Amino acid sequence: APAKARPERPDVYAHDRPGMLSPAVRGFPPRVYVPNSDSDTVSVIDPRTYRVIREFPVQGRPQHVVPSWDLKTLWVNNNEGNTLTPIDPRTGEPGRAVPVDDPYNLYFTPDGRTALVMAERNNRLDFRNPRTMRLRRSLPMPCRGVNHGDFTADETVFLASCEFSGQLVAVDVAARKVRAVVDLTQAKAPHGHPHTEKARHAMPGGHTTTGTRGSMPQDVKLSPDGTTFYVADMTRNGVWLVDAKDFRVKRFVKTGAGAHGLYVSRDSRLLYVSNRGAGSVSVISFARHRPVATWRIPGGGSPDMGGLSADGRRLWLSGRYHGEVYVFDTGDGRLIRRIPVGAGPHGLAVYPQPGRYSLGHTGIFR
Repeated sequence: APAKARPERPDVYAHDRPGMLSPAVRGFPPRVYVPNSDSDTVSVIDPRTYRVIREFPVQGRPQHVVPSWDLKTLWVNNNEGNTLTPIDPRTGEPGRAVPVDDPYNLYFTPDGRTALVMAERNNRLDFRNPRTMRLRRSLPMPCRGVNHGDFTADETVFLASCEFSGQLVAVDVAARKVRAVVDLTQAKAPHGHPHTEKARHAMPGGHTTTGTRGSMPQDVKLSPDGTTFYVADMTRNGVWLVDAKDFRVKRFVKTGAGAHGLYVSRDSRLLYVSNRGAGSVSVISFARHRPVATWRIPGGGSPDMGGLSADGRRLWLSGRYHGEVYVFDTGDGRLIRRIPVGAGPHGLAVYPQPGRYSLGHTGIFR
Protein backbone atom coordinates (compact mmCIF):
# COMPACT_ATOMS: atom_id res chain seq x y z
CA ALA A 1 0.00 0.00 0.00
CA PRO A 2 1.28 3.48 -0.78
CA ALA A 3 2.59 5.44 2.15
CA LYS A 4 0.17 7.97 3.54
CA ALA A 5 1.09 11.57 2.82
CA ARG A 6 2.06 13.52 5.90
CA PRO A 7 -0.48 16.18 6.77
CA GLU A 8 1.00 19.63 6.26
CA ARG A 9 1.70 21.53 9.45
CA PRO A 10 -0.31 24.71 9.79
CA ASP A 11 1.59 27.96 9.26
CA VAL A 12 0.08 31.25 10.40
CA TYR A 13 2.55 33.05 8.10
CA ALA A 14 1.67 31.05 4.98
CA HIS A 15 0.49 34.23 3.23
CA ASP A 16 3.69 36.16 3.99
CA ARG A 17 5.90 34.51 1.39
CA PRO A 18 7.97 36.56 -1.08
CA GLY A 19 5.85 37.98 -3.89
CA MET A 20 2.52 37.39 -2.12
CA LEU A 21 1.55 41.07 -2.14
CA SER A 22 -2.14 41.87 -1.77
CA PRO A 23 -3.96 43.62 -4.64
CA ALA A 24 -4.63 46.36 -2.06
CA VAL A 25 -0.95 47.43 -2.18
CA ARG A 26 -0.49 47.18 -5.93
CA GLY A 27 1.38 50.23 -7.16
CA PHE A 28 2.72 51.22 -3.74
CA PRO A 29 6.42 52.15 -4.07
CA PRO A 30 8.72 50.25 -1.69
CA ARG A 31 9.69 52.54 1.15
CA VAL A 32 11.00 52.38 4.72
CA TYR A 33 9.28 54.76 7.16
CA VAL A 34 11.31 55.67 10.25
CA PRO A 35 9.72 57.46 13.24
CA ASN A 36 12.39 59.53 15.00
CA SER A 37 11.10 59.68 18.57
CA ASP A 38 13.53 62.32 19.81
CA SER A 39 13.29 64.70 16.85
CA ASP A 40 9.52 64.39 16.18
CA THR A 41 9.96 63.54 12.52
CA VAL A 42 9.50 60.64 10.11
CA SER A 43 12.33 59.82 7.68
CA VAL A 44 11.40 58.06 4.45
CA ILE A 45 14.03 55.82 2.84
CA ASP A 46 14.09 54.43 -0.70
CA PRO A 47 15.29 50.85 -0.09
CA ARG A 48 16.66 50.56 -3.62
CA THR A 49 19.13 53.43 -3.14
CA TYR A 50 19.37 53.34 0.70
CA ARG A 51 18.84 57.11 0.70
CA VAL A 52 16.53 59.26 2.80
CA ILE A 53 14.28 60.86 0.18
CA ARG A 54 12.16 62.98 2.51
CA GLU A 55 11.49 63.86 6.11
CA PHE A 56 8.38 65.42 7.63
CA PRO A 57 7.40 66.61 11.11
CA VAL A 58 4.83 64.89 13.35
CA GLN A 59 3.46 65.61 16.79
CA GLY A 60 5.14 64.55 20.00
CA ARG A 61 7.39 61.48 20.21
CA PRO A 62 6.47 59.18 17.32
CA GLN A 63 7.01 55.58 18.43
CA HIS A 64 5.90 53.23 15.64
CA VAL A 65 4.66 53.33 12.06
CA VAL A 66 1.80 50.83 11.76
CA PRO A 67 0.09 49.45 8.63
CA SER A 68 -3.72 49.52 8.88
CA TRP A 69 -5.70 46.28 8.79
CA ASP A 70 -6.83 46.94 5.19
CA LEU A 71 -3.21 47.75 4.18
CA LYS A 72 -4.21 51.13 2.71
CA THR A 73 -2.89 53.49 5.40
CA LEU A 74 0.17 53.80 7.60
CA TRP A 75 -0.41 55.29 11.06
CA VAL A 76 2.37 57.16 12.90
CA ASN A 77 1.89 56.68 16.66
CA ASN A 78 2.59 60.09 18.22
CA ASN A 79 2.74 58.95 21.82
CA GLU A 80 3.20 62.27 23.63
CA GLY A 81 1.43 64.27 20.94
CA ASN A 82 -1.72 62.18 21.59
CA THR A 83 -2.37 61.82 17.86
CA LEU A 84 -2.08 59.37 15.00
CA THR A 85 -0.76 60.76 11.72
CA PRO A 86 -1.98 58.89 8.62
CA ILE A 87 0.39 58.36 5.67
CA ASP A 88 -0.81 57.48 2.18
CA PRO A 89 1.64 54.72 1.17
CA ARG A 90 0.87 55.32 -2.51
CA THR A 91 2.32 58.84 -2.35
CA GLY A 92 4.19 58.89 0.96
CA GLU A 93 2.25 62.02 1.94
CA PRO A 94 1.16 62.54 5.56
CA GLY A 95 -2.43 63.54 6.25
CA ARG A 96 -4.14 65.43 9.04
CA ALA A 97 -3.40 64.04 12.50
CA VAL A 98 -6.25 62.33 14.37
CA PRO A 99 -6.62 62.91 18.15
CA VAL A 100 -5.95 59.65 20.06
CA ASP A 101 -4.93 59.48 23.71
CA ASP A 102 -1.53 57.91 24.47
CA PRO A 103 -0.98 55.89 21.27
CA TYR A 104 2.29 54.13 22.13
CA ASN A 105 1.50 51.26 19.78
CA LEU A 106 -1.36 50.11 17.59
CA TYR A 107 -2.85 46.73 16.66
CA PHE A 108 -5.99 45.49 14.89
CA THR A 109 -8.31 42.59 15.60
CA PRO A 110 -8.00 39.90 12.92
CA ASP A 111 -11.53 40.59 11.61
CA GLY A 112 -10.53 44.21 10.97
CA ARG A 113 -13.41 45.61 13.00
CA THR A 114 -11.44 47.08 15.89
CA ALA A 115 -8.22 49.01 16.44
CA LEU A 116 -6.37 48.27 19.68
CA VAL A 117 -4.37 51.21 21.00
CA MET A 118 -1.70 50.33 23.53
CA ALA A 119 -2.06 53.29 25.90
CA GLU A 120 1.17 52.52 27.73
CA ARG A 121 1.41 55.31 30.30
CA ASN A 122 -2.33 55.07 31.06
CA ASN A 123 -2.20 51.27 31.53
CA ARG A 124 -5.13 50.74 29.19
CA LEU A 125 -6.04 48.84 26.07
CA ASP A 126 -8.35 51.12 24.07
CA PHE A 127 -10.82 49.64 21.59
CA ARG A 128 -11.38 52.08 18.72
CA ASN A 129 -12.98 52.37 15.30
CA PRO A 130 -10.22 51.18 12.92
CA ARG A 131 -10.86 53.98 10.40
CA THR A 132 -11.95 57.04 12.39
CA MET A 133 -10.11 55.98 15.58
CA ARG A 134 -13.10 57.05 17.66
CA LEU A 135 -12.99 55.46 21.14
CA ARG A 136 -15.47 52.63 21.78
CA ARG A 137 -14.25 51.21 25.09
CA SER A 138 -11.24 51.21 27.40
CA LEU A 139 -10.04 48.10 29.19
CA PRO A 140 -7.83 48.83 32.23
CA MET A 141 -4.78 46.59 32.30
CA PRO A 142 -3.80 44.69 35.48
CA CYS A 143 -0.17 45.61 34.79
CA ARG A 144 2.03 48.57 33.94
CA GLY A 145 3.39 49.60 30.56
CA VAL A 146 1.38 47.59 28.02
CA ASN A 147 3.26 47.88 24.74
CA HIS A 148 3.49 44.90 22.34
CA GLY A 149 1.43 41.82 21.48
CA ASP A 150 0.26 39.17 19.03
CA PHE A 151 -2.79 36.95 18.49
CA THR A 152 -3.35 33.23 18.94
CA ALA A 153 -3.72 31.16 15.77
CA ASP A 154 -7.51 30.98 16.19
CA GLU A 155 -7.45 34.80 16.47
CA THR A 156 -9.45 34.90 19.72
CA VAL A 157 -6.82 35.92 22.28
CA PHE A 158 -4.37 38.82 22.22
CA LEU A 159 -1.25 38.26 24.34
CA ALA A 160 0.23 41.62 25.37
CA SER A 161 3.47 42.43 27.16
CA CYS A 162 3.71 44.94 30.02
CA GLU A 163 7.28 46.13 30.27
CA PHE A 164 7.09 48.14 33.50
CA SER A 165 5.67 45.32 35.65
CA GLY A 166 7.29 42.35 33.91
CA GLN A 167 4.03 40.65 32.99
CA LEU A 168 2.02 39.26 30.08
CA VAL A 169 -1.74 39.73 29.79
CA ALA A 170 -4.02 37.46 27.75
CA VAL A 171 -7.07 39.39 26.49
CA ASP A 172 -10.23 37.79 25.08
CA VAL A 173 -10.81 40.32 22.30
CA ALA A 174 -14.47 39.44 21.62
CA ALA A 175 -15.48 39.60 25.28
CA ARG A 176 -13.03 42.47 25.92
CA LYS A 177 -11.89 40.82 29.13
CA VAL A 178 -8.57 39.77 30.66
CA ARG A 179 -8.32 35.98 30.69
CA ALA A 180 -4.96 35.46 32.35
CA VAL A 181 -1.85 37.21 33.65
CA VAL A 182 1.64 35.71 33.54
CA ASP A 183 4.22 37.16 35.91
CA LEU A 184 7.62 36.78 34.26
CA THR A 185 9.37 38.32 37.26
CA GLN A 186 8.66 35.07 39.11
CA ALA A 187 9.73 32.78 36.27
CA LYS A 188 13.14 31.19 36.85
CA ALA A 189 13.68 29.03 33.81
CA PRO A 190 17.36 28.26 33.22
CA HIS A 191 18.65 28.93 29.71
CA GLY A 192 16.98 26.59 27.25
CA HIS A 193 15.27 24.45 29.89
CA PRO A 194 11.55 23.95 30.39
CA HIS A 195 9.67 25.88 33.03
CA THR A 196 6.02 25.55 33.94
CA GLU A 197 5.11 28.85 35.54
CA LYS A 198 1.30 28.69 35.59
CA ALA A 199 -0.68 31.69 34.41
CA ARG A 200 -2.63 33.50 37.12
CA HIS A 201 -6.19 33.68 35.88
CA ALA A 202 -7.88 37.04 35.97
CA MET A 203 -10.21 38.05 38.77
CA PRO A 204 -11.82 41.51 38.68
CA GLY A 205 -9.83 43.98 40.76
CA GLY A 206 -7.62 41.26 42.18
CA HIS A 207 -4.28 42.07 40.59
CA THR A 208 -1.18 43.71 41.90
CA THR A 209 1.88 44.61 39.89
CA THR A 210 5.50 43.96 40.70
CA GLY A 211 8.78 45.68 39.95
CA THR A 212 10.66 45.49 36.66
CA ARG A 213 13.98 44.34 38.08
CA GLY A 214 13.41 40.73 37.11
CA SER A 215 11.82 41.08 33.67
CA MET A 216 11.04 43.68 31.01
CA PRO A 217 9.08 41.96 28.21
CA GLN A 218 9.00 43.64 24.80
CA ASP A 219 7.99 42.25 21.42
CA VAL A 220 5.68 39.23 21.16
CA LYS A 221 5.47 36.88 18.18
CA LEU A 222 3.50 33.67 17.57
CA SER A 223 5.40 30.65 16.25
CA PRO A 224 4.46 29.57 12.70
CA ASP A 225 2.70 26.43 13.98
CA GLY A 226 0.63 28.52 16.39
CA THR A 227 1.66 26.58 19.50
CA THR A 228 4.05 29.03 21.15
CA PHE A 229 4.45 32.73 21.80
CA TYR A 230 8.00 34.05 21.71
CA VAL A 231 8.50 37.04 24.04
CA ALA A 232 11.63 39.18 24.02
CA ASP A 233 12.83 40.18 27.49
CA MET A 234 15.12 43.20 27.64
CA THR A 235 16.46 42.63 31.16
CA ARG A 236 16.70 38.82 31.01
CA ASN A 237 18.60 39.20 27.69
CA GLY A 238 16.69 36.57 25.81
CA VAL A 239 13.36 35.15 24.73
CA TRP A 240 10.61 33.37 26.68
CA LEU A 241 8.62 30.58 25.05
CA VAL A 242 5.02 30.65 26.31
CA ASP A 243 2.38 28.02 25.54
CA ALA A 244 -0.30 29.58 23.34
CA LYS A 245 -3.11 27.49 24.89
CA ASP A 246 -2.65 27.75 28.64
CA PHE A 247 -0.03 30.56 28.75
CA ARG A 248 2.45 28.49 30.75
CA VAL A 249 6.07 29.57 30.42
CA LYS A 250 7.80 26.62 28.76
CA ARG A 251 11.40 27.68 28.40
CA PHE A 252 13.86 30.55 28.16
CA VAL A 253 16.43 31.05 25.42
CA LYS A 254 19.32 33.44 25.95
CA THR A 255 20.14 35.66 22.96
CA GLY A 256 21.94 38.87 23.93
CA ALA A 257 21.75 42.02 26.03
CA GLY A 258 18.56 44.00 25.57
CA ALA A 259 16.57 41.46 23.51
CA HIS A 260 13.88 43.60 21.93
CA GLY A 261 12.31 43.00 18.49
CA LEU A 262 11.14 39.73 16.87
CA TYR A 263 10.76 39.01 13.13
CA VAL A 264 9.82 35.78 11.33
CA SER A 265 11.73 34.83 8.18
CA ARG A 266 9.76 34.60 4.93
CA ASP A 267 10.09 30.79 4.92
CA SER A 268 8.84 30.56 8.55
CA ARG A 269 11.94 28.69 9.66
CA LEU A 270 13.77 31.38 11.61
CA LEU A 271 13.13 34.11 14.15
CA TYR A 272 15.35 37.20 14.08
CA VAL A 273 15.86 38.77 17.53
CA SER A 274 17.32 42.28 17.78
CA ASN A 275 19.55 42.62 20.84
CA ARG A 276 19.56 46.37 21.49
CA GLY A 277 22.17 46.32 24.23
CA ALA A 278 24.51 43.84 22.55
CA GLY A 279 24.46 45.49 19.12
CA SER A 280 23.56 42.19 17.49
CA VAL A 281 20.82 40.04 15.96
CA SER A 282 20.29 36.45 17.13
CA VAL A 283 18.84 33.96 14.64
CA ILE A 284 16.65 31.36 16.36
CA SER A 285 15.60 28.14 14.65
CA PHE A 286 11.93 27.38 15.32
CA ALA A 287 12.68 23.67 14.88
CA ARG A 288 15.56 23.66 17.37
CA HIS A 289 14.24 26.33 19.78
CA ARG A 290 17.69 27.89 20.02
CA PRO A 291 19.98 30.39 18.28
CA VAL A 292 21.84 29.07 15.25
CA ALA A 293 23.67 32.30 14.33
CA THR A 294 24.54 35.75 15.66
CA TRP A 295 24.94 38.80 13.44
CA ARG A 296 27.03 41.56 14.98
CA ILE A 297 27.15 45.24 14.07
CA PRO A 298 30.81 46.20 13.50
CA GLY A 299 31.76 48.79 16.10
CA GLY A 300 28.49 48.28 17.98
CA GLY A 301 25.00 49.68 17.66
CA SER A 302 21.51 49.62 19.15
CA PRO A 303 19.21 47.54 16.87
CA ASP A 304 15.62 48.02 17.93
CA MET A 305 12.44 47.63 15.86
CA GLY A 306 11.87 47.15 12.13
CA GLY A 307 10.92 44.53 9.58
CA LEU A 308 11.84 42.40 6.60
CA SER A 309 11.88 43.45 2.98
CA ALA A 310 9.10 42.02 0.82
CA ASP A 311 11.47 39.41 -0.63
CA GLY A 312 12.91 38.55 2.79
CA ARG A 313 16.48 39.27 1.75
CA ARG A 314 16.96 42.32 3.95
CA LEU A 315 16.26 42.94 7.63
CA TRP A 316 15.80 46.63 8.45
CA LEU A 317 16.21 47.79 12.06
CA SER A 318 16.32 51.20 13.72
CA GLY A 319 19.44 52.13 15.70
CA ARG A 320 17.66 53.59 18.71
CA TYR A 321 20.59 55.34 20.38
CA HIS A 322 22.72 55.97 17.30
CA GLY A 323 20.42 57.97 15.00
CA GLU A 324 20.72 55.47 12.18
CA VAL A 325 19.07 52.54 10.44
CA TYR A 326 20.75 49.15 9.95
CA VAL A 327 20.26 46.89 6.94
CA PHE A 328 21.28 43.23 7.24
CA ASP A 329 21.63 40.67 4.46
CA THR A 330 19.56 37.72 5.74
CA GLY A 331 21.53 35.32 3.56
CA ASP A 332 24.86 35.72 5.33
CA GLY A 333 24.07 38.09 8.22
CA ARG A 334 26.34 40.90 6.98
CA LEU A 335 25.52 44.48 7.88
CA ILE A 336 25.35 46.06 4.43
CA ARG A 337 24.24 49.61 5.27
CA ARG A 338 24.08 52.17 8.08
CA ILE A 339 21.79 55.04 7.11
CA PRO A 340 21.77 58.28 9.16
CA VAL A 341 18.28 59.42 10.18
CA GLY A 342 16.84 61.60 12.98
CA ALA A 343 17.28 61.26 16.73
CA GLY A 344 15.90 58.22 18.56
CA PRO A 345 14.65 56.15 15.60
CA HIS A 346 12.21 53.52 16.85
CA GLY A 347 9.45 51.40 15.24
CA LEU A 348 10.25 51.61 11.54
CA ALA A 349 7.97 50.02 8.95
CA VAL A 350 9.13 48.40 5.72
CA TYR A 351 6.27 48.74 3.25
CA PRO A 352 4.61 47.13 1.43
CA GLN A 353 5.03 43.58 2.68
CA PRO A 354 3.28 40.31 1.73
CA GLY A 355 0.08 39.37 3.55
CA ARG A 356 -3.71 39.59 3.31
CA TYR A 357 -4.20 41.93 6.27
CA SER A 358 -2.22 43.65 9.03
CA LEU A 359 -2.51 42.92 12.74
CA GLY A 360 -0.49 46.05 13.48
CA HIS A 361 2.80 47.01 15.12
CA THR A 362 5.53 47.56 12.50
CA GLY A 363 4.04 44.81 10.37
CA ILE A 364 2.44 41.58 11.62
CA PHE A 365 0.72 40.12 8.57
CA ARG A 366 -1.51 37.10 8.08
